[in-house]
Amino acid sequence: MNAPFTLRPYQQEAVDATLRHFRQSDESAVIVLPTGAGKSLVIAELARLARRRILVLTHVKELVEQNHAKYESYGLAGGIFSAGLKRKDSGHQVTFASVQSVSANLEQFQDEYSLVIIDECHRVSGEDTSQYQRIIELLRQQNDSLKVLGLTATPYRLAMGWIYRYHYRGFVRGDEGKPFQHCIYELPLSFMINRGYLTRPELVNAAVAQYDFSALPSDRFGEYAEKDVNRLLSKHKRVTRAIIEQVVELAAERKGVMIFAATVDHAKEITGYLPEHETALVTGSTDTKERTQLIHRFKRRQLKYLVNVSVLTTGFDAPHVDFIAILRPTQSVSLYQQIVGRGLRLDEGKRDCLVIDYAGNSVNLHHPEVGEPKPNPDSEPVQVFCPGCGFANIFWGKTDSDGRVVEHYGRRCQGLIGAAEGEEPALQNGCPEQCDYRFRFKECRHCGAENDIAARKCHQCQGAIIDPDDQLKDALKLKDAMVIRCAGITLNAAGSKLKIIYHGEDGEELGESFDFSKPAQRTVFNRLFGRRFANSQAPKTFGTADEVLEMQALLSAPDFVIARKQKHYWQVQERIFDYQGNYRKAYET
Repeated sequence: MNAPFTLRPYQQEAVDATLRHFRQSDESAVIVLPTGAGKSLVIAELARLARRRILVLTHVKELVEQNHAKYESYGLAGGIFSAGLKRKDSGHQVTFASVQSVSANLEQFQDEYSLVIIDECHRVSGEDTSQYQRIIELLRQQNDSLKVLGLTATPYRLAMGWIYRYHYRGFVRGDEGKPFQHCIYELPLSFMINRGYLTRPELVNAAVAQYDFSALPSDRFGEYAEKDVNRLLSKHKRVTRAIIEQVVELAAERKGVMIFAATVDHAKEITGYLPEHETALVTGSTDTKERTQLIHRFKRRQLKYLVNVSVLTTGFDAPHVDFIAILRPTQSVSLYQQIVGRGLRLDEGKRDCLVIDYAGNSVNLHHPEVGEPKPNPDSEPVQVFCPGCGFANIFWGKTDSDGRVVEHYGRRCQGLIGAAEGEEPALQNGCPEQCDYRFRFKECRHCGAENDIAARKCHQCQGAIIDPDDQLKDALKLKDAMVIRCAGITLNAAGSKLKIIYHGEDGEELGESFDFSKPAQRTVFNRLFGRRFANSQAPKTFGTADEVLEMQALLSAPDFVIARKQKHYWQVQERIFDYQGNYRKAYET
């Protein structure tokens, strides 16, 4: 059977990458393609090439129907298993299903499947009890070589970070516990836009007014309590009216406008300011039949404005949309990209898509760095080379006026051994081996190995690592101990001796000396300070006290210093670097 579509080059590359990966491995894989890149065509082609049973899962009936339609356009028959579509057929070689319907009818999926394809796979959590994981576990009981492939435009979850562990370009995204092991193909949004496969987004700052949601508490998924949002919005009726007046003005030459509201009450208020005969409101409680009719009228351009609350971010395709107005807050880069993606599909006569964010969401559409939560508002992605393997890491950090990195928050090198030199990554127990260089670390007292700053057990000798909070708590109980929140250090040198003075935020001082003529003391200093030189970006081994003095501005200070009282002086016993815990650090509020 010949394919009715000619795949775009990148779509064929994604298919080829999948075949190549699963011929070599049974480990789960992810393909990352931007919204509008044609994931359903990639799925259809993989299903067409398959010789054994395949299950294609997604979370909304619209995507089930869309993926099934693309497959049947090849002249092939596939089954649909979705309560929302009122069809429950699992007898075909290829079944397109909603995850909810399969999870509720596991007894009908006892056959042996060779491949599970999950569309919008960023919705898969790492929890064994989730619907996706229960289905995968059942199918693995029938076939322990089951292949699992995910497709998404946004390969991350706010509470988890990246959903996969290894990237095919030679770096690692995280430790164990990710739902997927490998990203085998990725295409950036900028590629699609620059080559004319997607419409260019025209990102404009709100010129009239913005909501300020910064004071609202969010949950671990970056979402806000509806009552909190409604309470804030109720105080800003004039802001909402001014925003919608601007939207209507800017929409004069636009064909289709999608407005994303924060809550149902907010959406109703917005709708009240829009032309009634040109506007539709869709929420989670909208009757299914009415919702279908409203969306149909919008797609036929009988309606110009479509206001919605959290229901049209995936599985919705209206290519004529050329204006996206975001009036809802979110910390989820994934959701933000899905929202903007509604306006990036190509359409005849469409030059760009106007995107205005009235909610102050600070998201970089093209380069979202979401591996770790943003440490503070003025952080930005910075490139940090690994002193161990040379890999160019991307971490949150800060730069000076010349663009030089002055601080970063990376913990461990993300590179894979061998990958920096362009070779195939080295394998350890069958898995790519990650570079073990740590920019921030806790040292094991038993064997000296460097461990992650959150580790409780040494990765090398398995010995227990003392929790810094326990160290501080124990020291604070002692009458003959002093604990200072270190706000900085100053140095003095006299011959081979170097004196360090630790300054507490309240004016306290503690001091200690290192004699560089003694190898043991020189080694201790370099392990403590030389290893962390220049925020751990450029570790140095100092040979003399004068060398240290020349570069003292780049020495890292500890966060806490613990000393014990001797007869006539205080002796420094512990210096706690890279602290993350319950105690406040110097000058924190």
